[in-house]
Amino acid sequence: MIIGDRLCVEPGGTLYGDLQVPGDKSISHRAVMLGSIATGTTEITGCLMGEDVRSTIAAFSAMGVSINARENGQLSIEGRGYSGLNPPASQLDLGNSGTSMRLMAGLLAGSGMSVTMTGDQSLCARPMRRVTAPLGQMGAIVDTQPDGTPPLIITRATDLHAISYELPVASAQVKSAILLAGLRACGRTRIVEPAPTRDHTERMLRAFGAALEVVANEICIEGPQELTATSIAVPGDISSAAFFLVGAAMVEGAAVTIKNVGVNPTRIGVLEILRLMGADIELSNERSTGSEPLADLTVRGTRLTGIDIPAALVPSAIDEFPALFIAAACAKGRTRLAEAGELRHKESDRIDMMAHGLEILGVKLTTSADGIEITGSERGFRAGRVASGGDHRVAMAFAVAGLKAAGPIEITDCSAIATSYPGFVDSARQLGLKLAAI
Repeated sequence: MIIGDRLCVEPGGTLYGDLQVPGDKSISHRAVMLGSIATGTTEITGCLMGEDVRSTIAAFSAMGVSINARENGQLSIEGRGYSGLNPPASQLDLGNSGTSMRLMAGLLAGSGMSVTMTGDQSLCARPMRRVTAPLGQMGAIVDTQPDGTPPLIITRATDLHAISYELPVASAQVKSAILLAGLRACGRTRIVEPAPTRDHTERMLRAFGAALEVVANEICIEGPQELTATSIAVPGDISSAAFFLVGAAMVEGAAVTIKNVGVNPTRIGVLEILRLMGADIELSNERSTGSEPLADLTVRGTRLTGIDIPAALVPSAIDEFPALFIAAACAKGRTRLAEAGELRHKESDRIDMMAHGLEILGVKLTTSADGIEITGSERGFRAGRVASGGDHRVAMAFAVAGLKAAGPIEITDCSAIATSYPGFVDSARQLGLKLAAI
């Protein structure tokens, strides 16, 4: 179903059944990028064909890479090697995809091409200096607007040099941009993380034949290196699964199994947080795609309790907090989140967008610069009309709230859901959510 501007969820119901969620967005982006600069033909299965990944595909197609998309997320990429990319004829429009822009800034920094990357209004309001600053230290010339936002203008530069860089905040996108630049930089690039972040780039670089070292919180890559084409199977996206995990966890009698979900240890914070709240979650059929672990996730409804979310779990659940805020609002007691200022720099300010909508739905809360405190109630939500701010994860989170609502919830600005989960409405209905596009 095509997702329009507004969704309406009727109150009540439960979630029950089996589901396969779309391919992991983070892994899909990286597979397309590395396949495009590898030598040979890369075959990808399970690729997410949402709007964000399509923006990445279109960008590399504009630089001369032949990418053949078939049904069910199957892609065949004729890699041109790093030096085989052609200058695009015009600006690269990356839509709403911050992952595309930040990672490609690193990948293209040493390409020898002059490239301008832009995007939609939301993307062009997002901070980019956290990426351009370390790339500048490596010798890249990447300019932003005066306030540090896109468009990004990469000026022809080929002689990158390695650096040692301590990330000021935990960010997989910044880490990945530096690693991708490190592929072409002369010398040993060293990155130190303040806390573990998703390691899909490291895993996938190895799958494409790159040599890198990971010891504790340090990642090192020696450059320059070339990549060799391979086959990539993309697991289901735990960020997409999170909405149904939360929905089933907070409704007694619900039971949902989501199959073939990626359970990379750097991404399962949502599972650990829900379990701390009392959720009944079981992993089964655990296995590996070769570079990424996956499993079937079964969640059964129970009563949830508010918690103080451990700071150590924040980086591994950063994209799932909109859904977790819904769980917190239905839990007994208070849930407190701190050290999550990164949420203010996503597709929207997710702390403020969620807080505003939750208040409309009758939830008591307070916010801070880097977090939120939610006073939960097993009564759930009252009816209301909430805005998503054009943020796909905010929209889907409020859709799940209907399971514990006293009346209809209308959500505006929902078309962005197509960036990560084009089939969300159909999946929600399949499991029992009373959701309709209006």
